[in-house]
Amino acid sequence: MANPVALPDHIGFIIDGNRRWARKHGLPTYEGHLAGYNSLKDVTLETYERGIKYVSIFIFSTENWQRDQDEVRNIMSLCLRLLKTDLKVFIEKNVRLVVLGSRDGLSDKLIKAIDNAEAKTAANTGGTLAVCLNYGGQLEIVDAVKRIIQAGFRSDQITADLIGQYLYSPEVPPVDIVVRTGAEKRLSNFMLWRAAYSEFLFLKKLWPEMTKADVDVILNEYSRRHRRFGK
Repeated sequence: MANPVALPDHIGFIIDGNRRWARKHGLPTYEGHLAGYNSLKDVTLETYERGIKYVSIFIFSTENWQRDQDEVRNIMSLCLRLLKTDLKVFIEKNVRLVVLGSRDGLSDKLIKAIDNAEAKTAANTGGTLAVCLNYGGQLEIVDAVKRIIQAGFRSDQITADLIGQYLYSPEVPPVDIVVRTGAEKRLSNFMLWRAAYSEFLFLKKLWPEMTKADVDVILNEYSRRHRRFGK
């Protein structure tokens, strides 16, 4: 039964379709990522305006290193822009930034920007943006298990709750609804642990076509879902 007042605590976005949008408009790949970046700011900030506490965005996976190196460099430059140039926007909006993923392969400049952005927004209370950068859901679980072993836990002490405590930024809660653009219908290694009971919404539109109005579409769809969590 629909519940029009139900709001998710955490929306996860799998950003897909930037390259196809660029080809569709006869533009270089970078222009697609730039258009996607602009949509990203509009959509995520609108979610906080609507009362959502957590938003996660999948912007670069551990597998994306296999892409053309010029494209990888362009994506990393946009990541720097998010964490440095546009950091003031998130500070003004009282949004906390956390970056989930491995730092292996990231430049020192980008790692410094991550540390700075997380430190400067740590006390913000208007919402949390979890940036999944050099992120893989399987790697997150592997890294959690490694840290548990390093902490000295015995095998009989390992529980689902304990693993959850050792994920990247464990304060980020399970994802209530995963939204993927671009018409593809797969998780692509996104939030495997936190998405155990997520709702899914697959949109045909390409990510750069997303607007603030699509937040209403997502929230209205979520309000119609009846979540049973296996009951």
